[in-house]
Amino acid sequence: MTTVNALSIGVDDTHDPPLRPLPLTVAELLQRLDAPPRLVAHLRAVHDVARQLVDWVERQHPELAFDRAAVLYGAATHDIGKILHTAELSGPGAEHEEAGRELLAEHGVPAELARFAATHASWSEPGVGIEDLLVSLADKVWKNKRVSDLEDRVVAELSRAGARPAWEEYMHLDEVLVRIGDGADERLAYQMSHPLRY
Repeated sequence: MTTVNALSIGVDDTHDPPLRPLPLTVAELLQRLDAPPRLVAHLRAVHDVARQLVDWVERQHPELAFDRAAVLYGAATHDIGKILHTAELSGPGAEHEEAGRELLAEHGVPAELARFAATHASWSEPGVGIEDLLVSLADKVWKNKRVSDLEDRVVAELSRAGARPAWEEYMHLDEVLVRIGDGADERLAYQMSHPLRY
């Protein structure tokens, strides 16, 4: 029974709010790992927001080279370590980050995709690229949380790629983040409608 629920939460149509399904490979992995329903719902909400962000970046910045599929995979799996650290499903903690990277690696996920489970809260670390920043941003703005340091880093990447002033890039990013943030209450209600455990 558990496995049907995780897969269903990950890929079945939703109407309120309308959320794009998780990649099937991710939904199947979550099913095999008996991921808690609320975690699957959270991953789906963040994945949907990441999809909105990458669609916008591709339209606004066709000159910016980034790995769209990696961002979407990272958003869909960023908190997978909470399967092992279930207290972090409803409370603070960072043990799930490295545990998630290791869990994905154990299941054959390449390091370049598994990394997002460990880096989604580490956007200020050296070597963080635009893909990592977009996953981190999706993980914040899905619930309408704005983090100026993170947004400044995204703006800097966009400004570099487009050779436009940072203030101009910020105005465009702010507009899309406000629009995405407007759906936060529906996404939060969707997540909370799923139990922490089966």
